[in-house]
Formats: sequence, C-alpha cells, structure tokens
Amino acid sequence: MKTGLAAGLAACLIFWGTFSCSAAAGDTDEAYCALKGKIVGEFSGTTPKEWGETVTGVRTELATNDIVIALTFDACGSMNGKGFDQKLISYLERENIPATLFINARWIDANRELFLRLAANPLFEIANHGTHHKPASVNGNRVYGMTGTRSIAELVDEIEINSIKIQRLTGKKPEYYRSGTAFYDEVAVSVANRLGYEVAGFTVLGDAGATYTGDQVKEALLKAEPGAIVILHMNHPEGQTAAGVMKAVPELRKRGFTFVKLSEYELR
Repeated sequence: MKTGLAAGLAACLIFWGTFSCSAAAGDTDEAYCALKGKIVGEFSGTTPKEWGETVTGVRTELATNDIVIALTFDACGSMNGKGFDQKLISYLERENIPATLFINARWIDANRELFLRLAANPLFEIANHGTHHKPASVNGNRVYGMTGTRSIAELVDEIEINSIKIQRLTGKKPEYYRSGTAFYDEVAVSVANRLGYEVAGFTVLGDAGATYTGDQVKEALLKAEPGAIVILHMNHPEGQTAAGVMKAVPELRKRGFTFVKLSEYELR
C-alpha cells in the first residue's frame, strides 16, 4: 500500500491520467501535481476563439493618467538568447531607472549568479517569462514559426515550473507572466490568471526582439503615452537596445515622464 507522497502522486496520475506532474528542479511534488490536475479539470473542453498579443485578459497599460512609463525587459534564454546586456542594466542602475524583468528559466540556468544579483536589486522586480519560451496556447497554435503549448497541462508546466524556480531562488512568487513571443489565446490567459498571475502585454514595441537600431528604439520610446508599458530585451548585448534607451530617457524626462515598475500601478 502506498503512503504519503507516493500515494498522492499515484492518485493524481490515475485520476487525471493525461500528463506528467514533474515540478521544477527535476523533482516531483504532490502539491504541484494536485494543482495541475485541478487546473486541467477546470478548463478541460474549453475551446479558444482568440489568438494574438491583445486577446481578452491581457493587460497592456498602467491604469493611470499619471505621466509614467513602465520599461519591461525580456530575457528569453534561447540558444542565441542567453546573453546579458551589461551596458543597458548598468545604465538603468546609474540613472536609478526601475524596471520589470521578465526572465525565462533557461536564462536563469545560464546566468544563475547574475539572476540573483538582479533579483536582489530593489530597482528591479522579477517576472515570469516561461520555462521554454513558448507562446501560450491550449491547442498548439503557432506564431513566428514557433509552436505554442499544446494543452492545458503543458501550459501549466510552461508557467509554473519557471515560477517555482524563481520562488525557490528569490523567496517570492512573481506577480506577472508574459509568454514567449507575447502571444496567447484567451483560455491560456484565464489559466494564467487562475494560477495567480496578471498577464502583462505591452503598449509600445520597443526593440522588436532586439532587432531595432538605436534610433528606432529611441523613436519607439518617444511615441509612448502616459501609462505605457514598453517591451524591450536585456539578453542581446550585440543589439542596440541600450543605445536607444540611453537616447530616449533624457527626452522622456524632459517631457515629464517618471519611470516605474509594473507593480506600482494597477494594470488594464
């Protein structure tokens, strides 16, 4: 007769039957299995009707008329995306510019000590950018040649395994989730909400995956309206994101903008 953890896992697997309950760091956790099973049960049979960056439930701006702007920086952790833009982060630190950092599990694994340093800096807040940087789907929708999560169970893993990793390293559960590519269906957004996250989209495409020139980054940022959320990248030091941010910040300050983290305002 099984007891304790083994019994809980066996019951969960028998009842739900369609997924693995692997948790973060390569171990298996009874509570995680139960949560995953509960979410699968709640959303089973729900068919999405939307697919994009601004589907129902995605928050794209700060809920305020204050002259503020939220800079968010993704670190995606792909084969060519494990770098660190030291010039960019040093500038934010030197200029005392707060930011929300959306970090993928693979980037954390490649930059563990650096991640801990960033997480300990009160200028920054850490947010969840998924485990494998997949678009957030419940049926395998594709975008930019990438296949999204294929089921509710896989989506829960994509979100929660990285969240558990972040919690174990920092002692704090992230408040916000942004999927790989920032694409979602509306069911996936509801799943993320049910797991306790706000899904943070963006108002301003700041660097197009770190492909913009410095002048293009500056031009994009200077189009921001009060309450804007800007999406940028901190994992491509070979790009010109840092140069563009450094060009735009003085002008934004002249216009009266204050830089804030997402958590300083409600989102809408």
